[in-house]
Amino acid sequence: MSGEAPCPGCAVVLAEYDGPTHPYIGASPACWALYGELLAREYGELGYPACHRLTVDAYAVQHPGSRERRTIQSVGTHLTGLFLVLERGFDGPAATAMKNDVLATGPDFPWLSPPGAAEVLTVRDVLLAQPDIRHSDAVYTWARSVWEAWELHHDTVAGWVDAALGVAVNGNAPRIAARRS
Repeated sequence: MSGEAPCPGCAVVLAEYDGPTHPYIGASPACWALYGELLAREYGELGYPACHRLTVDAYAVQHPGSRERRTIQSVGTHLTGLFLVLERGFDGPAATAMKNDVLATGPDFPWLSPPGAAEVLTVRDVLLAQPDIRHSDAVYTWARSVWEAWELHHDTVAGWVDAALGVAVNGNAPRIAARRS
């Protein structure tokens, strides 16, 4: 193929690529290939870094796909992961466990209108980060950028987590405190 095209999820403009993509995550084949490259780097060269939770969550919510049950569940699940790490201070493994606790309550995630992609970092930015920037710092900056793009829905996500974990709205302490490594 020739030419360039924007990814329908994150809007990064990449050379057109005729390859596979995910069945419901809304990424172009070229962007999906970059994500695969980042995952291969994290699983191999970096030995599954602590920031992997943010990599998966940031990519998923940045590529919400079209409005259907699987995408609604995916976005809700991955926004919960970003919230637990970026706002509640959980490390990756603890956020995964806590996210599973939230999902076990069977939340009825609604469709959340995705934000625009302007001025948001992408998977390409992480892969192109300067050698003097630690991988975890690049992923954190990307995840924070993606989370901030979803600012309109922050209270909704906090509500899902608080309701699932029995956090009182009157200011009482949460039933389960943040776990950090």
